[in-house]
Amino acid sequence: METRQSTGPRTARTPRTPLTTSGHPPAPERGGPPPAVPGCDVVTVPARQGLEAVDILRRGACDAVGPVLHDDGGDTLGFVVPPGTAAAWDVPGSTCTKTGARGLSQDPEPPVEGADWLLPPGEADPATDPAVLRRALGEAARMIEAADNCH
Repeated sequence: METRQSTGPRTARTPRTPLTTSGHPPAPERGGPPPAVPGCDVVTVPARQGLEAVDILRRGACDAVGPVLHDDGGDTLGFVVPPGTAAAWDVPGSTCTKTGARGLSQDPEPPVEGADWLLPPGEADPATDPAVLRRALGEAARMIEAADNCH
């Protein structure tokens, strides 16, 4: 697994466990296995910023958010993004991990022990657009900074 970590004022966190799985349950509407996100990448951010970003994405003009995982400690969120995102990811305070050819199945069960879906596959787009996620994370960081400076 290849990881690109941004540098910046925040401490980046990497997932504790790999964010992939290989099971394919039947899709209820078609009866066959749902498609996997082939070779998806995962952007991991601190939970506070990630939750703000999810709210921003869901309030947007289009429902542009893909599956989102949260870890067992509630410290981080992982956004499923298209393959190739890790090669150019440069958002401070976040990490983008390339999952390789394994991809992420559209299994309703979380792909790793100790994690759970915030937005499960099937209830979201196949992956979050990296440019849209980048803007949402920037807006979330500005909102958090403004809120923290009000005290």
